Amino acid sequence: MPELPEVETVRDGLARHVLGRRVEAVEVRRDSAVRRQAGAVPEFAGRLTGRTLSAAVRRGKFLWLLLDEPAVDGPIGVPGEALQAHLGMSGQLLVRGTATPPVEHPHLRARLHLGPTADAGPVVLDFVDQRTFGHLTVVDLVPTADGAPGGYGSAVAAVPEPVAHIARDLLDPALDRAVLVARLRARRTDLKRALLDQTLVSGIGNIYADEALWRARLHYARPTDSLSGAGVGAVLDAARDVMTEALRAGGTSFDALYVNVNGSSGYFDRSLAVYGQEGRPCGRCGAVVVREPFMNRSSFRCPRCQRRPRRSPERRTTAHPATRRT
Repeated sequence: MPELPEVETVRDGLARHVLGRRVEAVEVRRDSAVRRQAGAVPEFAGRLTGRTLSAAVRRGKFLWLLLDEPAVDGPIGVPGEALQAHLGMSGQLLVRGTATPPVEHPHLRARLHLGPTADAGPVVLDFVDQRTFGHLTVVDLVPTADGAPGGYGSAVAAVPEPVAHIARDLLDPALDRAVLVARLRARRTDLKRALLDQTLVSGIGNIYADEALWRARLHYARPTDSLSGAGVGAVLDAARDVMTEALRAGGTSFDALYVNVNGSSGYFDRSLAVYGQEGRPCGRCGAVVVREPFMNRSSFRCPRCQRRPRRSPERRTTAHPATRRT
């Protein structure tokens, strides 16, 4: 599933190619692409047609396009709606010019026909999704709890209602780092579970969690309440740094399922230290990287650089069943 660098790469492409354009028409090729819309296809098309895409915004792994300019006389001073895109495991948002007939991708699920700008002709925005876990929805906006901008890409202090419970990410200027460190240390869980908890800190998925833990020399099962403030800070710094580096490389792409809005793949997979490197030598110490089951997925680590903690999280959570997190 795309993580922060991959989603930010898509957001940046949308910001450069579709903002200021009016939605002239909406085609939904597969109803499941708008399955979260209460009124199904008619409501989705009706709420989009005639609207202008005014900003491309991201918080963590979540992406949305503001519809129309911010309201100046509304109760919260923000536009009331956004087009939210959940990319799932294989969703792509692809921008195509209309000088030639649009490419008919075999997994095209929805298409927005967008009008011209002062500098460029009309385009189409295609939502392509091979595995069909992604979806598009027109949603209402709600004010942010802290009054700060909802996400990267807009100063509007609002987020889509389904995103209101999602925490800020490590690249967000409005993130309160001290509060995050305190909350993470207060959790009675293991470290990787905490990093993957999008209500604690957003944007980190399996790939960048493993890479950050390797950089910080920490095992994924390290109990969060056993870490010092400096230890928590080190792993957060590692996660921020690895995602920043991945963003410069256009994200991590293992196949054609992740591409930016022009169809190009990222290449940070060439720089991965442990994720997907099972059986290869650790670039730091030479030990063989191992893969272990974790939350119905896999964790990759160096058995020498990232030694298992002495205190077992299974034993600890069994002793405190009320605090066990899944």
